[in-house]
This record gives sequence, structure tokens and C-alpha cells, in this order.
Amino acid sequence: MSRLRLPNHLRASARPIAVSACNVNSARPFASSSLLRKDGDEPQGHLPGHPSSVFLTSLNDSFFDSVKPKTLSGNQNAKGGIPTYRLMDGVGRLLPGVTDEMVSITQDEAVKMYRTMLLLPQIDVILYNAQRQGRISFMMTSYGEEGAVIGSAAGLDAKDEVFAQYRESGVLLWRDFSIDHYMSQVFGAEDDLCGGRQMPIHFGSTQHHFHTISSPLATQIPQAAGAGYALKRTKGREGNVVICYFGEGAASEGDFHAGMNLASTTKSPVIFFVRNNGYAISTPAAEQFRGDGIASRGPGYGMLTLRVDGNDALAVRSAVKAAKSKALSEQRPVLIEAMTYRVGHHSTSDDSSAYRSKQAVESWKQMDNPLHRMRNFLTDRGWWNDTLEEETKTQHRKTVIEAMGRAEKKKRPQLSSLFEGTYRGEMPSNLKEQRAELAELLEKYGSLPGWSKELAKHANAGKDMEQYREKRQM
Repeated sequence: MSRLRLPNHLRASARPIAVSACNVNSARPFASSSLLRKDGDEPQGHLPGHPSSVFLTSLNDSFFDSVKPKTLSGNQNAKGGIPTYRLMDGVGRLLPGVTDEMVSITQDEAVKMYRTMLLLPQIDVILYNAQRQGRISFMMTSYGEEGAVIGSAAGLDAKDEVFAQYRESGVLLWRDFSIDHYMSQVFGAEDDLCGGRQMPIHFGSTQHHFHTISSPLATQIPQAAGAGYALKRTKGREGNVVICYFGEGAASEGDFHAGMNLASTTKSPVIFFVRNNGYAISTPAAEQFRGDGIASRGPGYGMLTLRVDGNDALAVRSAVKAAKSKALSEQRPVLIEAMTYRVGHHSTSDDSSAYRSKQAVESWKQMDNPLHRMRNFLTDRGWWNDTLEEETKTQHRKTVIEAMGRAEKKKRPQLSSLFEGTYRGEMPSNLKEQRAELAELLEKYGSLPGWSKELAKHANAGKDMEQYREKRQM
């Protein structure tokens, strides 16, 4: 046996480590002995970072700047880059070679998809106008992205876990989330499932397996990776996956890398669904990254990756179904890049006419419009007509306006609830102090016109805080 010799200053505190001489001289455990040649050369890589990488002697051939997809059979137009999967053309006709059997959708499901897609713009226009009237504080729309949102929702099971960004409320609607709960969240009403604490359009519903939305970009990505790992370790959840939605702008955040790498190394069943709608608020995609979209990053994490026409709701549905099947059968994450276009402003805090022309937006409203394509698909099969179109739009508008009216009249949560649900068990002393301080402020200023007007909007008008006035020193 040979012994490692340590520096003098380490010998007193360290024990000698025995190393077998045969282990030192043996072949590398990650190198295949079958690759060794007599001259010591090896035809392909052996280092542990990527043992299957082929060796090259040409420096020019060793540079690359794109992911080379598999050879595409029967497609003479493929000249590089990652292809985009679609089933319908720009007006809703099935592409040559695509049959109804390949689409594999029933009339009931297809009609439900379209009805839900039609509901989104009705909600968007009504709540957008409500924000402009000062009735709600904030709004974000889904204009132009209805196919990506509803198509993906249709490809999932009701118990698949959803981590959304802020344009995926359609996933909840697909899962029969009520319009009353929708409006209660937007108005911060007393019966809001999130306790009236979130900004409008930041939903959450345990019943619908829809995790609460956070405003900071990309925070949901590592959370989704962790949830995927938890699913694979939870008995009875073996048939479920996690889907994580985000935009291409969020893919520039560090949490994107952290979440993707975590899901890949833990082999967790997560579908990362990125909506590449062309703009990260005002930053166009061409100024945000130089690679082949977001899909090109998937192989770098060892992920199965698919790019899909996000305005083709049927293709998105098919892509998500296939991604779920692979995520479960192969126990690995999948990245889907849905190519779409954000027709609306980023939010009510944005005016997109400052960085793109109105003519371009109007053109995109007509080009590959997901609503028009889905309607034509249904109409061609006798599943839809003009009468159903008008009746559905009228009913949707009536339902949304009535639910908004009910939510607007509801009280906001009582003020004391602000301090509840933050920690499990006994409330910590710092929150008790804050609660007592608020109680004292209400006692001092609560009768002033501005304060009393706001207090009247809350359940109990702030009187529930009176019991905490003398407890600030607790």
C-alpha cells in the first residue's frame, strides 16, 4: 500500500489516507476499454462531462452556433434550425397529410376549447375597460395567445399541477373555475380564494391544482421543478405531471437556468411551456437573445424539446399530450416553445404603440389568428355556425358583466385577516406589533374622510382591529 504525504502543517490534524496502488494505475472507470487503441488514441470522448462526444482535429468544424435537428423526412424546405410543429394552416384547414384521425378530438372537446377561447377576449375587453375607468387597479390580457393557453390546458389532466405566469387564466377557466371566483380575485373581494391579497389576474386555486401566481418573473420555474420531483416521490401521483408557463422574457432570468437544470438532473416530470410572443414588455425577441429561440436551450439541459405553432390550438393540445406521455414514460422534463404573438399591450401600465406600429398589430390580428383557425376547423365539420357564434359571445359578455357587478359590490376582507396565514401556528411577535400599530393608527385617523371611506369597503369596516389596540407590547 502507498500512502499520501501531507504538508507538515496538516499532518498533526489529519489522518493518513490509504490508497490502493492498483486503483491508481487502473483504467478510468468512465472510459471504455474497447475504445482504447494501441497508440493510446481514442475515437470518441471519455471525459465525464460528456463521454460520448466525438473527437475532431479540425478547429473550424469544432465551432457551432445552432442546434442541428434530426433529418426531416419529406421536407425539402428544412434548411436548419428547430422546426415548428403544426396541424392547421393559417386559416384552419388541416395541412396535407394530416387527417382527423391524427388530430383525434371529439366534437364536444373541440367545441369546449373554442367556447373557452371565445370567453378570454370577452373577459379581457371588459376588465381592461374597467381598469381604465378606475374600477380595478391592474389588468393583463391574453389577446392573440388564446390558442397556446387553451390548447395546452386541453392536453392536461385536471390533477396535473399548474405553475402559471400571468396570461394563463384560461387554464383555470378550462378547469371550470367559476366566473364569480374569477371576478372576486380581480376585485379583491372577501370571498377571493387568495384572501384579497393579490394583484388582479394573480390567481391561485388548490382545488384546481393551480399554484398562486407571483409577479416577479421566473420564480415559478424552480418551484415547478421542485413540485415535479415531489410528484415522482408521492404515492398515487405517478400519473401526473407539472406544467410551468412563462414567457420568453422570463427565460432571461437566472431562475430559468436553476429550474431547468434542477428538473433535468432530478429526472422530474415537468413540462416547461414557454410562450414566445415576440416581446418581453417592450424588448423584441431579436434584442433579447441571438440563439434559435428558447427551444435551442433545451438540449443543453438534456431535455426533450419541441417547438409548436402556438396559434394552432389543436397542435398545442397534441404537443402537450405527447410531452406528458414522454415525461412520464421516460421520467424526464420536456421543453415546449409555443410560437405566438402578443396582440395586446403588455399590461394596463404599458402602451405598446411606443415600440411597435399599430399597422403591424392589426396585421397580426388577421395572420394565423387562433380564434379564426379554430372556428374554421369546427365549421368545416358542421360543429359550429354563425348563430352559435353570436349566441356564445352574447352569453359570455352577459355572464362576465353580471359577475363583475356582483364582485364589485362585495366587501373586501376584514383588516385583521392581513396578519393571518403568514406563519403556521402562533403568530410571531413582530406581526403582533404590526397589528397593534395598525389598530392604533385606525383609532387615531380612522374617522377622517379618506380613511373612513376606505374602511367602509372592508368587512366590519375595520372594527375587528379594535381588540388589538392594547396589545402592542405582547
